[in-house]
Amino acid sequence: MKIVKISAIWCGACLKTNKIWNQFKSSYSFEGIELDYDMDEEEVLPYQPGNVLPVFVFLKNNQEVGRLVGEVSYQDLEQKYLEVGE
Repeated sequence: MKIVKISAIWCGACLKTNKIWNQFKSSYSFEGIELDYDMDEEEVLPYQPGNVLPVFVFLKNNQEVGRLVGEVSYQDLEQKYLEVGE
């Protein structure tokens, strides 16, 4: 499982979720990739993040199996992670 987090330094919701994201990463075993909406534009583009950040894209075998958009809780991340399978 791979989770791509797309955020930006100017995004308030992104800053709020950083602590939650870090706690989640230490609780589960997955490859976590963090991309900046502005600075990593070419890498971000294929994920089509839209206008609301942060975006969490859940991938299995490099295929998207789930997505969360906007400010999320630890429980939101955990539920989606368990839903799409480890």
